[in-house]
Parts: sequence; structure tokens; C-alpha cells
Amino acid sequence: PIEEVTENLASLVKEGKALSIGFSEISPGSLLRAQSVHPIAAVQSEFSLSTRNPQLGLINRCKSTGVALVAYSPVGRGLLTGKSFTQEAVRENSFMSQNPRFQNPNLLLNQKILQNFKKLASDMQTSCAAIAIAWTLAQDSTVIPIPGTRSVKHLQELVDGSSLRLADSDLCQIEKCLPVGWTHGDRYSYEQWHGPERYS
Repeated sequence: PIEEVTENLASLVKEGKALSIGFSEISPGSLLRAQSVHPIAAVQSEFSLSTRNPQLGLINRCKSTGVALVAYSPVGRGLLTGKSFTQEAVRENSFMSQNPRFQNPNLLLNQKILQNFKKLASDMQTSCAAIAIAWTLAQDSTVIPIPGTRSVKHLQELVDGSSLRLADSDLCQIEKCLPVGWTHGDRYSYEQWHGPERYS
């Protein structure tokens, strides 16, 4: 039970072995139950234009209780960077090779939808990745995106996103390109779902 887990973690805080407690991929309900035992500092959850589950209550719960929402994969594991993925590249990646969003026909459908997003980025004279980061930051001040990259060029695009301010009209355009539920394929395969808590 989340209460028992929280009690064990709280004992580490009381002993001075940890400064605070964070959870990964828990539901708003579980967060509330954990908070009844001990203050929670942060919740890590996948959140991006392609994975918007935290909008189903988790962001509001974090905001109302002062919890940081650490958004991982804010560029959708590369899907939101405008990069074209070949089947060979997907096969060589252990995660993508099993992930529904990167399997055809889902991958082809997703890349087709993303063409309008790429055009929007071009019109805004920035990169898709920068817009994805800026959109995530615009959702709420409690959201902290943590992108990852091995490329200096991509790192600069991500940094650019942190200073890109999106007007309401920009957010509307982004929503038109990538409305809620646009992504084809679940965010995890059956095996990959081991661990994250599903909620609606």
C-alpha cells in the first residue's frame, strides 16, 4: 500500500538519510493517500504533447498541494523533435523496438500528423523540440520538464524552448496540430506497463 511505502520513506527523512520524498508514475489518488502520511516533494511522470495523462488530475493535485511535477520525455522520446524514424533505427533501439507508437502503422500515422507541427515550427522560426518544451512549461508553473539528449545541437533546441514564450494564439495553433489523443499507439507495450500506475 502507498501509505506503507510512504511511512518507510518518511523514516529515512526523519533519520536524516533523505531530504524529501518523491514518487514516479503514481495517480492523483495515490498521491493524495501518500500525502496523508508525509509531505511529498515531487512526482515524476511522462508528460508531453504526445502523452497528456497528467492533465487528468495529476497536475491539479500537484498544483494544489505544492508538489513539483517532474515531466520526463517532454519531447515524446524524440517523436516531437521532427525527426523521421526509420524502421532500422527503431529496431536498433531496445525501447522503441517494443513500443506501440514506434511500430507501423502507428509510426507512419504519427509522422504524417506531425507534418503540420513541423510546418508550425518553421513558421514560428524555431524547432519542434523547442515548441514541445515551451508547451510543457506553459501548462503550469509546477511542471519541470527533464529532456535528455546526446547531441549538442538538440540540447540547444531544448534550451531554446525554456525561453520561448507562447502566446495564447500559439497554444491554440499547437492544439490544432496536435489535439488531445492525436497519438496512434499506447505509450507502453504490455511488458513496458510494468510499474506505472494507470488512472483516468
